[in-house]
Amino acid sequence: MASRGELGHIWPHRRPTGSHEKGSDHTRIIQTLAEVSDQYRALFVDLWGCVHNGVTAFPDAVAALKAYRARGGKVVLVTNSPKPRAGVVTQLTQFGVPDDAYDTIATSGDSARSAMLTGAVGNKVYFMGDWQRDAGFFEPLHVIHDPVEITRVPLSEAEGIVCCGPTDPMAHPDVNRADFLLAKQKGIKLLCANPDIVVDRGETREWCAGALARLYTEMGGESLYFGKPHPPIYDLARRRLAELGTDISDGDILAIGDGPHTDIAGAMGEAIDSLFITGGLAASETKTAQQPDPTALAAYLTQEQSAPTYSIGFLL
Repeated sequence: MASRGELGHIWPHRRPTGSHEKGSDHTRIIQTLAEVSDQYRALFVDLWGCVHNGVTAFPDAVAALKAYRARGGKVVLVTNSPKPRAGVVTQLTQFGVPDDAYDTIATSGDSARSAMLTGAVGNKVYFMGDWQRDAGFFEPLHVIHDPVEITRVPLSEAEGIVCCGPTDPMAHPDVNRADFLLAKQKGIKLLCANPDIVVDRGETREWCAGALARLYTEMGGESLYFGKPHPPIYDLARRRLAELGTDISDGDILAIGDGPHTDIAGAMGEAIDSLFITGGLAASETKTAQQPDPTALAAYLTQEQSAPTYSIGFLL
């Protein structure tokens, strides 16, 4: 079996319960990461919308992470990418994110495929995604001893669904209703490799696997989640951090991300302080040019029931 650090547990969504030991009841807008980062020994950093835009790296974000590491801090990239860790490394190189900007990576894909290879959705699975992009999800994971043999089959023959994303990221999730109705009637589970609902690739907003899993759940099906905000990916991130030879408590970790329902909700649920990047997914709602408008930010956080310890327009 996989270790808890690789697989974690299959947890249902849980409501945020964290507290802010270093912050206040209201988010504090900061000017730079360095303003608060020396209070923390490690960072759990989201990628898309924070370090890159799906096309190219953000130079200021890269510089901020390199400076933090130069002062002795550890950087764990915690991403809802369905890719294995090696695939994310390749992608980061293509985007121009240098390897000295981070120490290690924890991906939703690694956590989810650990579950798949230990039988969470059976042996015969119906695959949803882009095979050219997502084939790495089905590669062997060497920490799994005696993995189940996975076979891709049509939905009518499937024991479970492996969802790495929509086939067409521009198509509304509702196009899958007919397939999901059949799946629900069969009583099969959907393994979601990426809980993100949407992502911005450059200037284009795309649907992600989380949107499909949400629809399946709304229709009465059962979805299994492994990325942010769910506990398994944080178990994996802590294990990755421990592999660096460091013993760092949750109170000494700062989570950074632009998703209130993934990055920030996950940090709150794990009682980890958080830094909300307002210039990502919520740029228009928070009226972020260089920095968020304080009134718009407060209204948005209230609406989303989100309470990040800190907020900043962009990671720098």
